[in-house]
Amino acid sequence: MLFRALSAILFLTLIIVLIPLTFDVGGRDAGLAFSLSISSFYFFLSLLRISTPDGSSFRKAIVNVLRGLQLLILPILCIWALGRFSVDADHSSGWVERTFRTSKDFLTPNPDLWQSIVGREGLVENITLGSWDILLRWSSPIFQLLEGFCSLLVIQAIGQFSRWLVNRSEWSDAWLLTLLVTSAGVVSSSVYFLWRVLQFPDISSLDSMLIGIAIASAIFLCGYGVVSGRGTATESSLLFAYIVLCIYQIFTDYKPNVSPAEAATAATAPDFPPFPPIIMSSYTALMAALSSLPGALVNALDFIAAAFRAVTPSVLISLGYRLFVFYASTRIIPAINESGAHGLSMEPSLEDNNAGNQFLAFLSWFSPSILIAVYTSLLMQHFATTMGGYAPGLTETIGAWWSGNGEPAMNGNLWKWVNLVGTMTLYAIELWLGKEDDINGEHWKVD
Repeated sequence: MLFRALSAILFLTLIIVLIPLTFDVGGRDAGLAFSLSISSFYFFLSLLRISTPDGSSFRKAIVNVLRGLQLLILPILCIWALGRFSVDADHSSGWVERTFRTSKDFLTPNPDLWQSIVGREGLVENITLGSWDILLRWSSPIFQLLEGFCSLLVIQAIGQFSRWLVNRSEWSDAWLLTLLVTSAGVVSSSVYFLWRVLQFPDISSLDSMLIGIAIASAIFLCGYGVVSGRGTATESSLLFAYIVLCIYQIFTDYKPNVSPAEAATAATAPDFPPFPPIIMSSYTALMAALSSLPGALVNALDFIAAAFRAVTPSVLISLGYRLFVFYASTRIIPAINESGAHGLSMEPSLEDNNAGNQFLAFLSWFSPSILIAVYTSLLMQHFATTMGGYAPGLTETIGAWWSGNGEPAMNGNLWKWVNLVGTMTLYAIELWLGKEDDINGEHWKVD
């Protein structure tokens, strides 16, 4: 158990750090190649686990060896992708143009047939990387819509549990007060982040109007659910928080616009120490001590710092949230189908009689490859927004489409708006079909 936990932590750390580092250093092709290679590696590992008997000594030996070697395999694949697919810095075209485009050089005549097939930018490379690129592009809307659906499942599950605590628990009054205070805290935090969104620059009038409509609709749905008794304060606060999260994710990639005059003023402004002199002197002494370290250790620390700087907080938040709601849904759906409350503590199994539960178990076996695909699609959306000339606002999206530069499958922000509207629509239908004070829920099986 401890070995599996350490292996999972090591896997997540390497994936979170190495994939964006490869995109940042090597460009789009290098990032896609590394993502495809590690996804294929974990797909083969999952296929080996699912196709061999549990008690097989061969399976146990191979799986344990591959798990133990992933600390070496992943960096080796990263170095291979950077060495083979990195963008040439001396190329005449711009970095963004060279990075976020699909190469068609293999169509030009090449005297060396072998190089035109398996060489750099050859037929095999374009087919493999191109297919992986297309798969990630067109799976991004699916991941986004699944996030909204699974979020609604989690919100309703928490709402049902809060109803049980208030109506059937021995400490119902204490739980009621605790849930009310928690809901108020969630709403207050959501309002703060909504205020942060409104401080982002370059939000157009259309974007502001859409934000206002979304927030007004969310407030109406939350208020109606609480007043009618078909929802709870916990459900309403979590739904409002998710709507604010969607809005925050849409506009979080905006870069602040600084005028040349403001930049010149900031450059000529005198520097003042940010901390008291005693702290600054300690910091200076620490830096002097670190400067005496061996060069290899300093380079290693610089590499680790650069790797973590390449990880974008907004992408990490989206990845962490998606992992949470996807995993929670694999426990909630069996509880809804037939397992009751016991389904929340049961691992999905291929031996289950329910076809839906078997499908969830099948997906759980290949969860590492799915995680890599989800993370890579989020990174591609981020890099296309921040470095590819696309702005998160809906006005800029429409303008890009009108000029022929927009790609509906790649523009994740448009699908975030669709997901936001779809989630509120599903919740409105749930409120309309629900009953007042429905403690157990019609579609929830209870023991």
